[in-house]
Amino acid sequence: MSEIGPAESLGSISIIVPTYNEAALIQAFLLQLRDHAPDAEVIVVDGGSSDGTREQARELSARVIVAKRGRGGQMNAGAVVASGRTLWFLHADCEVPPGCLGAIANALHDPKTVGGFFRIRLPSDRLIYRLTDSFAHYAGKILRIRCSDHGFFVRREIFEKLGGFPDLPLMEDAEFFCKLRRLGHIAIIPSRLIISPRRYEKIGAWRLTLTYGLIALLYLLRVPISVLAAIYRKTCAYQKK
Repeated sequence: MSEIGPAESLGSISIIVPTYNEAALIQAFLLQLRDHAPDAEVIVVDGGSSDGTREQARELSARVIVAKRGRGGQMNAGAVVASGRTLWFLHADCEVPPGCLGAIANALHDPKTVGGFFRIRLPSDRLIYRLTDSFAHYAGKILRIRCSDHGFFVRREIFEKLGGFPDLPLMEDAEFFCKLRRLGHIAIIPSRLIISPRRYEKIGAWRLTLTYGLIALLYLLRVPISVLAAIYRKTCAYQKK
């Protein structure tokens, strides 16, 4: 792991963003963080992009480090160098709501709260996207799992106690969340993270939604992660150019 850029002024919340070939999105993402989360430390953890992602992030004064590609490992690498008492993990294809830092601080005011996440919304009026928004939330409550596109935040000491995200090819976020909720209360922030529909548009909204549901069900049935990863690669994954 090597450091590429300078550190921002340090804050009590560190935003950790794993990236791989996100040049098309990274600057717009960082600019909206500057507007809506100006007091947070921002750490971009790049997995070896070849499209200028790191350079574009540096232009906007984000701290940039390089780690072996793999979302769980990248997020762990960001946590190691983060200075904040709270760690907030975000994807580069989302938009955070105004007042997000205050919402996190208010949630963590309760000492029994170990972490939390945001509701999500796909920016489209298509019925499938509204069903997906609702499915992601209510199925997650019933099944008691969440994925990291919900923007997990967690107290640093809790993250360290759990040993960070597991080194898995898939579902590292669900595994982490299951362990997290055993340690205390999980806050749900009603403000929405706006999630890019790019993957749904690339793969097909119905296909992706149903596949995500199938993978979640098989995960709860304790089907091996390697099998789930194979299903994901076959039906969902695409390479960003």
